[in-house]
Amino acid sequence: MTAGSERNASVQTDTATQVVPGWTGRLFEDFSVGDIYYHPFGKTVTQADNQNFTLMTQNVAKTHVDANFAKSTEFGLPLVNSTFTLALVTGQSTIDLSMNVFANMGWDEVRMPKPVFEGDTIYARSKVLAVRESKSRPTLGLVTVATEGFNQDGIIVISYRRTFMVYREGYLPSVEGARPDESTLPNVEDFQ
Repeated sequence: MTAGSERNASVQTDTATQVVPGWTGRLFEDFSVGDIYYHPFGKTVTQADNQNFTLMTQNVAKTHVDANFAKSTEFGLPLVNSTFTLALVTGQSTIDLSMNVFANMGWDEVRMPKPVFEGDTIYARSKVLAVRESKSRPTLGLVTVATEGFNQDGIIVISYRRTFMVYREGYLPSVEGARPDESTLPNVEDFQ
């Protein structure tokens, strides 16, 4: 059983019910070189996504926000802001890679081989390239991945390498929160 599966194992509270912890993410020991993750969530990029992100970041490129201008370009449509695509694909990978991140160390070799248009649905996948212990921080490890974002037609629209520091098993900070008693939930027997 891996460290991640032990953390996510069911906890028996009585014979009728059990508290099943949600996915808590991977720790350093859960990564192996060569693993490939197809990240589970896709996102259809809307005009609002593109315009809001572009305006929020004070990007003045007309091709993102001026449809009339974009008509006169070789694409004929507004292009989705490339840094939005980078942020989206990085976010899509978080569930599998960096829920327990300490810090991102960098994005390298970012490439945008094909444009993204409003209405495209973007998906992502990552491959683990390197895993090593941190020499300066023994409670952390470094993981390097290659990530690709692709559209609904399977066309790669972004690729990059990313290195991040992730907590090691036994060192993830815990968050204590008040939970209500389960007695307010309905009894299973009432629905059988």
